[in-house]
Amino acid sequence: MAGRGEPPEGTPEGLPGGGEDEYRSVVFDESFVRAARMQEYSAMERMGEHAPAVRSLPVWSGRRASKPILLLVLLIVIAFGTAIYLGFRHPYQPGRSTAADPMRITLIPLAPRGPVPGGTPEALFSRSPAAQFRTGAAGIALPAVRRTAHFSEGQVMTALTTVKDYLVESSLDPDVLTGGAVRPVRVLLDPDQLPQFDRSVATPTADGRHAATGWLVRFDAAKVALADPEVRVRGTLQATETGNDVLEVTSDHTFVYALSPADTGDSRADGAGGQPVEVSGPRSQEASGPRAADASLFTVRRELHFRFDREDLRLHRLELLVSYLQAGPQSCSSDASDALQPLLAGERAGPDGPAGTDPYAIGPATPALCGALSPDAQPSP
Repeated sequence: MAGRGEPPEGTPEGLPGGGEDEYRSVVFDESFVRAARMQEYSAMERMGEHAPAVRSLPVWSGRRASKPILLLVLLIVIAFGTAIYLGFRHPYQPGRSTAADPMRITLIPLAPRGPVPGGTPEALFSRSPAAQFRTGAAGIALPAVRRTAHFSEGQVMTALTTVKDYLVESSLDPDVLTGGAVRPVRVLLDPDQLPQFDRSVATPTADGRHAATGWLVRFDAAKVALADPEVRVRGTLQATETGNDVLEVTSDHTFVYALSPADTGDSRADGAGGQPVEVSGPRSQEASGPRAADASLFTVRRELHFRFDREDLRLHRLELLVSYLQAGPQSCSSDASDALQPLLAGERAGPDGPAGTDPYAIGPATPALCGALSPDAQPSP
């Protein structure tokens, strides 16, 4: 049997001593092996200067990374959606509304040169310049509508139709004309102007700010009645853009009313003793109601300036900036701040005529407070 150091077949032929003779020079003795220091290198040290093949994940990897990633995605989606909205939004966007300014009022009574012509409404209208006027709201015609730089065609149409509604309610509504209603006019105004309107109606004053007749046309129902409910109308409307968020409309219309004395009977009470006194003139005739034969024409020219911001357009309301009114026949001394004071058939204006103006006078110019009613504005004989 072979020894431990020899192969089973024995020592190969031709190699003396087997393979051990080849490595005999590198065999360490026992003392050298015991003195040797053993050191095991770590995995990083064994890799040496080679870079890691895969980068390690941050500390917040896994489930903890889901919330930041979702937040980042959400921010990207919001930014992208905002960019799309800003790029494709409608070019006419609502702007910031501004406070309405107080309305300015000018009232000019027109005095007749002689007695006021009378007759039936049909005869009076046929002989007056109003013969060619349209009747009622048909006389308030809308112009051709075009878009502006910052307002669409629909917005311009809304402004014009709102002004027409205001003119109809404030100049043609029988309940408003006889002083019995103000709400149809009030609901069309910007809320900022309601305190001024309410004060004008409750305590009218000829101060250029608080005359009820600057907001609407009305007569004293105790003295005047409508002889014909059909009012003759002619005029113009014009819309103009005055700013990125401001649209203005100017209306200039002439309204012609057929009026007659109110049904007050043959007498009225005296203010001092309460005893009835006779009324002279055309009102002393017996009547049981408005008498068509006693009718006369009363002409009102209203030039109004309106303003709209985008909020007004959206809510179908308006701001009335300027009201310039000429109305007659009236006496120059009449106070028309609460209600117009028409001179009826056969009546004349008082001795106080239109005031003269001295262009050489020094100091602030005094505006004319009364005008003369042209004979051409009255029905021809």
